[in-house]
Amino acid sequence: MREVSPLFPASRARVQSLPASQIREVANAAMGRADVLAFWFGESDQPTPEFIRRAAMASLEQGETFYTPNLGQPGLRQAIATYLTGLHGKSFTVERIGVTGSGVNALMLANQLLVEPGDRVVAVTPLWPNIVEIPRILGGEVIRVPLGVDGGRWRLDLDRLLAALTPDTRLLLLNSPSNPTGWTIDAGDQRVVLDHCRRHGIWILADDVYERLVYREGLASAPSFLAMGEAGDRIIGVNSFSKAWSMTGWRAGWLVVPPSLLADLAKLIEFNTSCVPDFVQRAATVAITQGDGYITALRADLAAKRELVVGALKSLPEIDLPEADGAMYAFFRVAGQTDSVALAKRLVAEAGLGLAPGRAFGPEGEGWLRWCYAADSARLREGVARLARALGHG
Repeated sequence: MREVSPLFPASRARVQSLPASQIREVANAAMGRADVLAFWFGESDQPTPEFIRRAAMASLEQGETFYTPNLGQPGLRQAIATYLTGLHGKSFTVERIGVTGSGVNALMLANQLLVEPGDRVVAVTPLWPNIVEIPRILGGEVIRVPLGVDGGRWRLDLDRLLAALTPDTRLLLLNSPSNPTGWTIDAGDQRVVLDHCRRHGIWILADDVYERLVYREGLASAPSFLAMGEAGDRIIGVNSFSKAWSMTGWRAGWLVVPPSLLADLAKLIEFNTSCVPDFVQRAATVAITQGDGYITALRADLAAKRELVVGALKSLPEIDLPEADGAMYAFFRVAGQTDSVALAKRLVAEAGLGLAPGRAFGPEGEGWLRWCYAADSARLREGVARLARALGHG
């Protein structure tokens, strides 16, 4: 029997072992300083577009403040299905769609649907920590398959990933475009992974939050497992309104699941959050039905800022910055620097520059820094100038 202390009650061991946010740790080092240029969090510095905000205000003015269906309002679910059908050229129906209280809530729900204690879960890393820690909270064992750098680009070692996806694997976690690297899976590799997972009955949890923020010529969105698979495949797609529609604070997302999982998903939403507020869903409906022009403009703006930051960073001789095709981050390392948290804190203290330490994204990220370039161009230029001075240039 486990010994119980009456003086020091504690949470579960799995919860105690969760790492605290090292991005927050660095941000806390800047507490009270107005002079710090912060690029550590993964969000745009622009507010949600006015046409989306107005939909929420109209909803509140109409008194839409009551409970909503577990899976979301029918109108929003249909709008998401229609959006996905147009985006991927493949039919999606409302019988596969559930509205969630954020992208991270969608990740938790997907894992609750699938992961039992002791289940083997494989993740392509480095990766946003929430994605890999959620299955651990539920008792899963996470196997990390790191990306590599080859020819100046982030690359997936496909053979290594397939070797890790053994027949006893329950779930593959794959975020593409990736946070923090921006790596975007190649459609050919995606097909090989899907065929392998089909053969062995392995579920794929595809985090598609950045799928519209892709800069590869001719792509309106990143290659998608949902577009490649069939309705009955063991594929769950996670998405969010946070990035492509600049709605981080709204906490709205969705899941695409096989129809056979929808009833169980509804039960889990009831036991987690019950429902998403009506005014948030009204805003999300307007975003997804009227926001394509906004996404096009946002992507063009981010592409220009990406070119600005990447070009400036690559001009510094100490910087190693592999190329990537998506998301809104520059993930780079500084020669001779191996402790990313210490380096990030030093940049705050000495240069007034706030970047995310790579260690926050797992051991593969140690020695690296993440820079979110979804920010004002003048701030980006000044940020690069501050980094250059901190490295002894100018």
